[in-house]
Parts: sequence; structure tokens; C-alpha cells
Amino acid sequence: MSSPGPEGLLALQDLDVSLDQHRHRLAHLPARLQLAELAARREALDGRRRSEEELRGEVLARQAKLEAELTATERRREEVSARLYGGSVSASRDLQAMAAEVESLSARAAELEEEGLVVLGELEPMEASLADLGSQRSRLDAEAEALEGVAAGAEAELRSEIDRLMAERSGVAASLPAELLATYERLRQRLGGVGAARLVGDRCAGCHLTLPATELDRVRHLPADAVVTCEQCGRILVRTTSPPTG
Repeated sequence: MSSPGPEGLLALQDLDVSLDQHRHRLAHLPARLQLAELAARREALDGRRRSEEELRGEVLARQAKLEAELTATERRREEVSARLYGGSVSASRDLQAMAAEVESLSARAAELEEEGLVVLGELEPMEASLADLGSQRSRLDAEAEALEGVAAGAEAELRSEIDRLMAERSGVAASLPAELLATYERLRQRLGGVGAARLVGDRCAGCHLTLPATELDRVRHLPADAVVTCEQCGRILVRTTSPPTG
């Protein structure tokens, strides 16, 4: 029968593989990846909205300038008209000049009103586009909020399982000889997370290569508690009489 050390080493390796898998899933949660995509989409959307708001601001500034000039033009026309028809001015030359000014002011007011209509025509699609962008942003925000809840739930579940596995690992690790554990940890760090593998027939389950016949014979005649490493990959080979799990 195999010694508790090697058998425990396989149990530790299984736990470490499970822990690595859980940590990988925690680092690559689909909901978190979707949230990252949503964040990029929201950033792009916000950039478009800022650009369109800047353009709208320029058009609004033009509109305000036109309205201010129109107000001043109409006020001046009213003032000149009041003098023209108020009877306070009798000189023909002055009356003609005022009449010409009223006509000029009326023409300018008409031009300003026309320009104002053009500006309104520019503003309408801008306002509609900004409203649509706002709706899109709201939908993305709602989607992100829902995904955040999904991600938080999945993370809590994975962390709970990682804590359970870590507690189990501590117990198994404590049962192993310190030197064997140190060798395993060193190999695991160097060999992609797998420091120990089962010897299945004449093959190493770590690298899946066949041991030479002479090496296999030598290994089979070693004491059960002897630490054996695979000549091909360097992992600790665990010889057991029990079948592999999974």
C-alpha cells in the first residue's frame, strides 16, 4: 500500500488544480468581461454626446446672437417709427432719412428671422440625436447594473468555494512531510501548476510520456515512500494502487 505522503500529495495536487481553476474563473467572469465591454461602449457613447453637445452649444450661441441682434433691430425700428410718425420731426430731409432707416431695419429684421429659422432647423436634429444618445446611455446603465449584480453573486460564490478549498488544502498540506511539500511547491511553481502526477501503467500522467522500461522497473522496486520524479518532465511520480479519479 502506498504511503500517506504520496497519496496525500495527489490530494493536494487535485486541490491546487481546483483552486487554480476557480481563481481563473474568478479573474475571467463572463459578466465582468461584459461589463468591461459595456464600459467601453458607454465611454464611446459619452464621447459622441460631448461632441454633439459642443456643436449644439455653438449653434445655440449663434441663435442667442441672432435673437439679441433681432431684439435690438426691432427696438431701433420702433424708436425710429415713433419719431417718424410722432409729428415731432417736420423737416422733409429728416423724414426721408428716418423712413429709409425704418425700411432698412425692417429688411434686416426679416433677414435675422430667416437666419433664426435656419438655426432652428439645425438644432432640431441635434436635439433628437442627443435625446437618442441619452436613451442609449440609460439602457446601457440599466444593463450594467443588472450585470453588476450577476457578477457580484458569481464572485461571492467562487470566493466561498476558494475559501473552502483553501481550508481543506491547509489540512492536507499539514499532513505531508515538510521536505516533500517543499519539493512539490517548487516543482508546481516551475511546471505550470502541476508538481505531482500519478504513474498510470508505464506513463506519467503529468507529461503523458512513457517511461523507459529500465526506469519503470527501477521505480517499481523502490520503497513505497521513496520520492520518484519523472525523467521526462521532472514532476513527482506518485505510485498508487487506487485508480485515478475523474
